[in-house]
Amino acid sequence: MNCIKELNKKYKDTYKEIFNQIKKYKKIAIFRHIVPDFDALGTQFGLYTFLKDNFTDKDIIVLGDNHTVFTPKIFPTINKVSDEWFNEPFLAIIVDVGDKKRIADPRFEKASFKIKFDHHPETEKIFDLAITDTSMSAASELVTNFILSLPKKYTLSKLAATYLYTALVGDNGRFQFSSTSPHTFEIAEKLLLTGINIVSIYANMYEKKIEDLETIKFILNTYKVSPLGVAYYVLTNDDLLKLNLTSDRGKENVNFFSNYEGIKIWCSITEDITEPCFRISIRSRNYVINEVATKFQGGGHAQAAGAQIKDLSELPCFINALEEVIKNKDNN
Repeated sequence: MNCIKELNKKYKDTYKEIFNQIKKYKKIAIFRHIVPDFDALGTQFGLYTFLKDNFTDKDIIVLGDNHTVFTPKIFPTINKVSDEWFNEPFLAIIVDVGDKKRIADPRFEKASFKIKFDHHPETEKIFDLAITDTSMSAASELVTNFILSLPKKYTLSKLAATYLYTALVGDNGRFQFSSTSPHTFEIAEKLLLTGINIVSIYANMYEKKIEDLETIKFILNTYKVSPLGVAYYVLTNDDLLKLNLTSDRGKENVNFFSNYEGIKIWCSITEDITEPCFRISIRSRNYVINEVATKFQGGGHAQAAGAQIKDLSELPCFINALEEVIKNKDNN
């Protein structure tokens, strides 16, 4: 079975309309979610590079803040764009996010036409055209499939493929998560055939600095495991200052707990004084966690989601909600 061809059939009419809109607009802006991860940035820059390579006459930009670690090590610096740019008609392409309040730059609302590629459960219908497919392991998987559906004269460069592969493996845990499918491997094969260097990609993504051991030491000294198997660590703003970390880096070690017997759900809980709130990244292997995330101002996938609490007084309630998920599944 050729999974790419099957998806092309499924989205044939939508692909055609998306392609027509891309050809129609002189100006294109690509958006993604706040607090970006590998998939958000990789999909954004992969699509940007593909469009710049193949539509040289267009004015194409990317929007959103730079990442404190990934920029410029993995992804290019995102320059500020003046409000004047948005005064003329433009196409907005939004990737890896469907929730309006999580789109990194509110100026997407000024677009003449809005297109979305996403693999999260749909929460709002605010786009003119959308492909939302929760069976995809990453937004990159969806965007790459669209690119491969186009006429062969539109080529996928090694640089664009590098960004898209980074996004793909970043969101499916290097093919370890349950969202990985035969289609995922077909997409990975197509990206590999462009000549990308996966050794270099993985080194850039996962190589850490010696000082990062201090964060690991802190986690080992302070982590908690609930009676039913919810593991978590908390990083307050004071902790972040002592460890020389920005709040967006707090979730970097969330998967530290992923391979320990008896740990069923694991989380990072990081203070963000700009909101103010504590941002939570939640992961599991066999338990559905996004329903709990939704109750705590978040959402996401069945086994990978995000949430928020106002302060640590809400933490026991949050952990109890995750324990209920474990209890309900284990008792059925």
